[in-house]
Amino acid sequence: MPVIEVVLGDLVEERVDAIVTAANESLLGGGGVDRAVHAAAGPELAGAGSALAPLDPGDAVATPAFRLGPRIRHVIHTVGPVWEGGGYDEAELLASCYRRCLEVADALGARSLAIPAISTGVYGYPAADAARIAVSTVRSVRTRVEVVRLVAFDEGSRDLLRSELAAQGVS
Repeated sequence: MPVIEVVLGDLVEERVDAIVTAANESLLGGGGVDRAVHAAAGPELAGAGSALAPLDPGDAVATPAFRLGPRIRHVIHTVGPVWEGGGYDEAELLASCYRRCLEVADALGARSLAIPAISTGVYGYPAADAARIAVSTVRSVRTRVEVVRLVAFDEGSRDLLRSELAAQGVS
């Protein structure tokens, strides 16, 4: 199991082998975190992403990090579920996002990975449930990634992730 860290910050300022962006199916850039990642990485990211699109919810693919390098080498794109009340396999799709991101990171040889709170922005996933799924899934996946940094954009998300780590017995 990797070391799981929770930090408050800007995903594109991390110094890790790979970051995850919560993408839409087109991989051309969207809102929130995805917009920030595309802006920082440059227009090449959209070109590389569009060559891999469309991407189904719950899946993940990687591209180079372009202008985010050298501090970040890869961007892993994942499409989270849109919250529709919980009756449409949203929890399984969200867990699949985290699993697939770790699998892709392993394929890349990444040892450190930074992940935002997937689907909790415009996709409307309840933040407390998303934090539980993020922590439990990262804990359960066999991976060679040594450090997973869960990057919260605001203090509320950070506090939910920290509480979930404590509740699941992770220090």
